[in-house]
Amino acid sequence: MAKLLEVKNLKTQFFTQDGVVHAVNGISYTVNAGETVAIVGESGSGKSVGVMSLIRLIPQPPGKIVDGEVWFDGQDLLKMTEDQLRHVRGNRIAMIFQDPMTSLNPVLTIGRQITESLELHLNMNREQSRRRAVELLELVGIPGASARLDDYPHQFSGGMRQRVMIAMGLSCDPQLLIADEPTTALDVTIQAQIVDLVNRLKKELGMAIIWITHDLGVVAGMAERVLVMYSGFIVEEGAVDELYANPRHPYTLGLLRSIPRLDLGRQKRLIPIEGLPPDLLEPPTHCPFAPRCSFVIDKCWTENPPLMDVGRDHKSACWVQPEVKVHILETEEVAQ
Repeated sequence: MAKLLEVKNLKTQFFTQDGVVHAVNGISYTVNAGETVAIVGESGSGKSVGVMSLIRLIPQPPGKIVDGEVWFDGQDLLKMTEDQLRHVRGNRIAMIFQDPMTSLNPVLTIGRQITESLELHLNMNREQSRRRAVELLELVGIPGASARLDDYPHQFSGGMRQRVMIAMGLSCDPQLLIADEPTTALDVTIQAQIVDLVNRLKKELGMAIIWITHDLGVVAGMAERVLVMYSGFIVEEGAVDELYANPRHPYTLGLLRSIPRLDLGRQKRLIPIEGLPPDLLEPPTHCPFAPRCSFVIDKCWTENPPLMDVGRDHKSACWVQPEVKVHILETEEVAQ
């Protein structure tokens, strides 16, 4: 597949009264055309800041992208002028935000919020944009779409508002759709409907997707590749089946052990990750997961491991790969 997005050594920091927050610490990855890449990790791991940095949505100040390159279709987004970037955001790259109630403008109708981007990016007139808006609402499963164009966000349920956000994101047929935890505020039934909807639209439209989530259960059914983030670093990367079957970083293992499994015949005891996430005000000088890791060795405290190949298209940032593998097997046998 052709490479659509390439992120190189992206670093984003926030300059606050308490000090410099090291939110994203030199992450690199690619997204191919038509591919779904999931970025997972707990709250504060840098997932959202990382993707918002791609299209320069970080508030400046206090935020600042201090290093890196973001190549999209042959152009570095970080070197574009605001006018140039305005033609990319919402057009070739679209974003679905976490909370549709705060992302939608409460004083504008749904129809106006969809037609605005159509008129701006595709030069449609009012009649053309409204007709296209109806098609988009029908595409995402809004019943009575034409009659709902003049409704306001508060007249829609949470799931319907998220469908409206997806319709807005798809309005200009983007090459890349970024979804920042779009199912977090929804109940599990609506979550499943949204995931099925996005999977169907991806197949129909052929777009690439970056799906941000802390829910590994959602990832399994929709992504081809997974990036695991912790403390602003990518600590593991691999194909979804390989990463789930053979996690090679202790943090990934911890995430997998802390979610329920219904496919094992009987439920195993969930094992939480002990300890607290690191203080991002402290400059990263060692492995950020070392204080919470049961496999830690002396080298972990003196040097932060880079992403290293541990298999075909599988990378992990851990100094104790063989030992981790042995401990995983022993612990699983004890748990059974």
